[in-house]
Amino acid sequence: MAPSKTTSPLPPATPSQPHYYTVLPPQPQDENYTILPYYYLANPRRNWYATIAISLILLAALLYVFWPSEPELKIERLHLAHFHVRMKPAICIDISLNVTLKVHNRDVYSVNYKSLDVSVGYRGRKLGHVKSNHGRVKALASSYIDAELQLKCVKVLSDVVYLLEDLARGTVPFDTITKVTGHLGLFFLEFPLEARVSCEVLINTTSQTIARQNCYPKG
Repeated sequence: MAPSKTTSPLPPATPSQPHYYTVLPPQPQDENYTILPYYYLANPRRNWYATIAISLILLAALLYVFWPSEPELKIERLHLAHFHVRMKPAICIDISLNVTLKVHNRDVYSVNYKSLDVSVGYRGRKLGHVKSNHGRVKALASSYIDAELQLKCVKVLSDVVYLLEDLARGTVPFDTITKVTGHLGLFFLEFPLEARVSCEVLINTTSQTIARQNCYPKG
């Protein structure tokens, strides 16, 4: 009889032992080192371009403020004080005009004018002119100048028909040219000044006021 084969039982599995790790102690900090925050280093060329741009803007603003300009001239009032037509010995007219001129200084400089000349014409023909004495206009201010223009027996034979028509209509157009000469000054700086303005003025003979006025600089 054959001997029976017997299988020896396997030894019982032993549970796996847990693995333990030893945490390494932190390294001691060296007091000689300090952690600094990170700073962004700007492009020096870009900063240089920005500085140049700001400087140019400031320079342009200063030139705009301090650059001298001509004063603004305006006929504020043109009053026809006296008007008379003479028939003998020849056809002529007597005119008396009261002119009020406004001079507005737009600069930071004061305006010292030596002379101010206002000439009055009718339909392109000069009738006469009046001059004013010297004066001064403060910076960024206005000044009013009064002048009287008296014309005796001005011959307007060629325009007498138009003049009578204008008087019957109640409005008379006049041409005025105003010229001012002097200088602009601020501290030790002085700039020569010469400005001219031409105006077309329509006078209402009934109310003795300006009905319409159109002015423009004249070179």
